[in-house]
Amino acid sequence: MTKLSRKPRSGRIARTAAATVALCILGGVGTAYAYWATTGIGSGAAINGTMQTVTVDALIAGDTPQTSLVPGGTADVIVRATNPNTHAVTIYGIAANGAVTADAAHPGCTTTGVTFTPPPAPLTPTVTIQANTSILLTLQGAASMSAASLSACQGAQFNVPVTLEVRK
Repeated sequence: MTKLSRKPRSGRIARTAAATVALCILGGVGTAYAYWATTGIGSGAAINGTMQTVTVDALIAGDTPQTSLVPGGTADVIVRATNPNTHAVTIYGIAANGAVTADAAHPGCTTTGVTFTPPPAPLTPTVTIQANTSILLTLQGAASMSAASLSACQGAQFNVPVTLEVRK
């Protein structure tokens, strides 16, 4: 009886697997090269734009029975916001930004007794200002007047300094 000797197959399988992996890698490199060679290599640039300041004016509406501000009462605040940007912005929040003052026709109104209560942020429902436009926003009951208000403030229109937080 003759014994046949066989070489282990593991060496052959390892060589075959290595050759297959090498062909796959070379094929991938070739495909990538072909893609870049046919589409070309380009250059590009991107920059963050600078958002222009959204301007705001806020007044307490007056001369109408629904919004007249009297000591111990509240009134609506009217906000005019202007968006000079080439894209729309969303008003996220409104905050007080200083003391409320009376108009120039009421110089004796040195103690207004007026306070501004901003709405909670984020505004609900959301308010969007389209590009290069202006909106009027009514904040119901956002102004209140205490009994400390001087009688010289009767009939005054009040300027309310506010800051808007807007987002693109």
